[in-house]
Amino acid sequence: MSRGIPFCGMSQIHQYKNNGYNIVMDINSGSVHVVDDLVYDAIAAMDENGKEKYDKAAVKAALTSYDGGEVDEALADIDSLIENGLLFSEDTYRDMVIDFKKRQTIVKALCLHIAHDCNLACKYCFAEEGEYHGRRALMSYEVGKQALDFLVASSGNRRNLEVDFFGGEPTMNWDVVKRLVEYGRSIEEKNNKKFRFTLTTNGVLLNDEIMEFCNREMSNVVLSLDGRREVNDRMRPVRSKNGASSYDIIVPKFQKFAKSRGEKSYYVRGTFTHYNLDFSQDVLHFADLGFKHMSVEPVVASPEDDYAIREEDLPQICEEYDRLAVECVNRAREGRGFNFFHFMIDLDQGPCVIKRLSGCGAGCEYLAVTPWGDLYPCHQFVGKDDFLLGNVFEGIKKPEISDEFKLCNVYAKDKCRECFARFYCSGGCAANSYNFHGKINDAYDIGCTMQKKRIECAIMIKAALADLQTDGKPGCESCEEDCSGKV
Repeated sequence: MSRGIPFCGMSQIHQYKNNGYNIVMDINSGSVHVVDDLVYDAIAAMDENGKEKYDKAAVKAALTSYDGGEVDEALADIDSLIENGLLFSEDTYRDMVIDFKKRQTIVKALCLHIAHDCNLACKYCFAEEGEYHGRRALMSYEVGKQALDFLVASSGNRRNLEVDFFGGEPTMNWDVVKRLVEYGRSIEEKNNKKFRFTLTTNGVLLNDEIMEFCNREMSNVVLSLDGRREVNDRMRPVRSKNGASSYDIIVPKFQKFAKSRGEKSYYVRGTFTHYNLDFSQDVLHFADLGFKHMSVEPVVASPEDDYAIREEDLPQICEEYDRLAVECVNRAREGRGFNFFHFMIDLDQGPCVIKRLSGCGAGCEYLAVTPWGDLYPCHQFVGKDDFLLGNVFEGIKKPEISDEFKLCNVYAKDKCRECFARFYCSGGCAANSYNFHGKINDAYDIGCTMQKKRIECAIMIKAALADLQTDGKPGCESCEEDCSGKV
């Protein structure tokens, strides 16, 4: 039996047990090891600060319940991993962040708020049913066209550019969406650019024409649905007061749309709250409806909101993630697997170093555009005057805001520096940090706990699926994220 060979590929070690697997993570190198009980206990007995200079006699004394010869063999395997930089490895990234504020960035992606209006009245909507702390409005073609020109002009030599049609509900301004896609396609070749358009929709206005257009032009579509009928309808009511179920309106359309996508990407995306802490059942409900790609996100709300996630909810939430992870493995074993967004981790290469250290690029590489052309760091900052960067006609007028977002990295946050998950979550969401702590370089504690559990589950699934693939059985599909400069 191989005791400590990494099945894929940050000095800090993180050890845990999940679903019968003993997992050891070397945080800095990215190596993940599935080991037997002896190697697991031996690593736990070592002095991490001593690394390869650990006291073997002391370790052996802690392992007297094991056969001496097997202990020697296990320690030899561990020594080999250390020598190859796969265990107790050095942190080679810390010095890279010193000049983050000085690094040159380009704009790679825009979130176009094509509609500050919505036909649903979701109770947890951070955008106040699409209004974003302001007035209801639809983006004009002229503003959207200028936004695409701004993106092209601000993107340097970057060829692949991302544009997400967002809201409110973007299909309420559908003609402008179509015209902007047509304009984007018309300027690709002469500017050596390629637009990757995406759409986020609640599905109320979906029809055959919209689906056909999206299947032709949209690289990805995000379909908003919260899960079971009673869960969805409690938080996502139709704005008209006729008592209609948004679930009944949307689900048949989403099923048809997802099926029609073929090999093109889509996600059914839900939100769970204090009222459906058994959210694993909602994920499985999606799978039973025939959806293959899904995500259910924890609501981020003020503590006084009755639906907010509370600290006392965390034990149940972590159990739900464990339950869901086991079911992911079971269904893969049965040949009916599905992709849950938070369980999809690339352990072989993953995003480039900069993205691993600093996250989504909000405020510098990724910007949100309001219907009248104002620029904000992301959709969750829209309407907050302190974060108004400029506009698509004049460009970025307050580069100092972008500079502050450049400093949002895992070494600038006290809670992240020694966290085992730092290179997977990249320091978390700046908007959540601001909403809960009043500054963008902190971390949302409840969200951190959930993220760490999701990462542990995701790695366990990788281990289990590696076993399945060895047996010639199906495993998960890989994600299609375009990450330049992988290491």
